[in-house]
Amino acid sequence: MAALLQRTTDTITRNQAELLSSWKSDLQNLGGYHNVKPEELAQQTVDFIRQLISGTADGSADINGPAWDGMRLYLEKLSRSRALLGMDSQQTAGFIFAIKRPLMALLQSEYANEPAVFAEQLWAVSELIDSLGLYTVRTFQKSREEVIKRQQEELLELSTPVVKLWDGVLALPMIGTLDSQRTQVVMESLLQRIVDTGSEIAIIDITGVPTVDTLVAQHLLKTVTAIRLMGADCIISGVRPQIAQTIVHLGLDLQGIVTKASLADALALALRRSGLTVTKAV
Repeated sequence: MAALLQRTTDTITRNQAELLSSWKSDLQNLGGYHNVKPEELAQQTVDFIRQLISGTADGSADINGPAWDGMRLYLEKLSRSRALLGMDSQQTAGFIFAIKRPLMALLQSEYANEPAVFAEQLWAVSELIDSLGLYTVRTFQKSREEVIKRQQEELLELSTPVVKLWDGVLALPMIGTLDSQRTQVVMESLLQRIVDTGSEIAIIDITGVPTVDTLVAQHLLKTVTAIRLMGADCIISGVRPQIAQTIVHLGLDLQGIVTKASLADALALALRRSGLTVTKAV
């Protein structure tokens, strides 16, 4: 990577206001930043220029060096904020690449009578901005993956609510497909609630589970086993005719597990086991 001259850094420092003005104008023309508050966008451009001047103070264009610690941290925060706003990597990197044109114009003016030096510094600055842009893309992708993972975990928690139906009776309505990750969340949530409430009966309602195959059945069996190890009993409700046929065709062994066609039937059984009865008011 070509080295930056101190003169180039000094030129950027002297012309910060002009550089910022041109950069902001180009960003407005590009559009795509309506999700970012104008004052926040303005502060981000100021911070970038500040970090750029700080990083190039010793003439180094290696953004992995200690002189660029501040810039890397800045880009990581920028990428995370863009990811949280739902913007894509092109918009995020475009923010950095948009400074190229005003930088080139500034260098052209400074080295107008020195074409060889201008070409060298133009290449050095271009490589530097490209490196910063690529680093931004990498950090954006990492931030985006973290956001998606957190959202998936939150959705899993929301899709596995443990409901207290009665004293000593818990219910877990399942909606969607069961997989290993979700089964783990189900077991953790349900077992913790059993401990917290001291419940003796847990109902797992699979009315909202579209299909039951060998894998789903294995996950259910693991959950039932874990519940029994906690000293509680388990009832599986929502076993529709097609699911019952599927279980039979697959040759799955659900012996020892109480199943009911509906959640109402499962609750009625749980109440009887608790020594309670429900009668119509006269």
